[in-house]
Amino acid sequence: MNNPKHRREFLRQMALYTMGAGLLPSVLAACNNGASTKESKDSTNVAGTSGAAAAKELFFKISLAEWSFHDALFSGKLNHLDFPAKAKNDFGIEAVEYVNQFFKDKATDKAYLADLKKRCSDNGVRSVLIMIDGEGEMGDLDVKKRAKAVENHYKWVEAAEFLGCHAIRVNAAGEGKPEDVSKAVIESLAKLSGFANTHNISVIVENHGGSSSNGKWLSNVMKQVNMPNCGTLPDFGNFCLNRTKPVDNTPQGWAATKCLEEYDRYEGVTELMPFAKGVSAKTHDFDADGNCIETDYRKMLKIVKDAGYTGHIGIEYEGSKLSEEEGVRKTLELLKKVGAEIS
Repeated sequence: MNNPKHRREFLRQMALYTMGAGLLPSVLAACNNGASTKESKDSTNVAGTSGAAAAKELFFKISLAEWSFHDALFSGKLNHLDFPAKAKNDFGIEAVEYVNQFFKDKATDKAYLADLKKRCSDNGVRSVLIMIDGEGEMGDLDVKKRAKAVENHYKWVEAAEFLGCHAIRVNAAGEGKPEDVSKAVIESLAKLSGFANTHNISVIVENHGGSSSNGKWLSNVMKQVNMPNCGTLPDFGNFCLNRTKPVDNTPQGWAATKCLEEYDRYEGVTELMPFAKGVSAKTHDFDADGNCIETDYRKMLKIVKDAGYTGHIGIEYEGSKLSEEEGVRKTLELLKKVGAEIS
């Protein structure tokens, strides 16, 4: 059923029929995001869908970012190897996004990676990407340090390929004038993307503070790199251009900092979406109706849809008022509700 119009008509008829029988099917888009050569073409079933969200095909697929459980992972309450099963069994989510901090010394440990891969397979979960931190600054103005940072990412490219991911997320960090950091980042991304291309892996950059949280700056970097497997990971909430310094480099230390200057998030996502090979649905707090307080999800998801994006949108809850479990559930419900409204 390759004709999109026929497929949508089929799904509408199927929903009407099965609802009469007491069933609520949840069928997600099976089309591949054109920007990613390795995005899965199979549908993603999201458990717990109700009402209109169950009967309507979403224009995107849902994944779960591991950072949503950083407190549980850092404290040892959750083991990295158990994350895929948790995503599937607790939330009905069949795609996961890893953070390298939680298996930092395992990038070349094939036995460990094979165990993780088997757990995904056993639970019907797909590995989407690995978010890379702590491997050096891609925009370091020191040539030798920059080259080392690029090489440090090679092992994660290979790990991502082994796990079946389509991409690794990197940071466009660097100290110096924005134009100088830009030149350094462009050079690094071109080199890393060239290596990643031989492994059929994309290199994607998140707006993650500093110049990278400036949509114009990062979109210009993408235009200059101009490689098919180099793109962006627009995050709905990471648009702080300047913030107070943390007391320490822990998640708690960074969480206690305050943003002094912020880029318009809707403008930023609009600028980054033409290069998007992933999207991060950031949430911190919700109102009584389940809407995200800091981001208008109807406005944001419309921007994503208008860009023609059909890939994964990863849930990344970073709030402190709710438990990590409840925060993920509320973000999931919000994505399904708003997604059904505008799909």
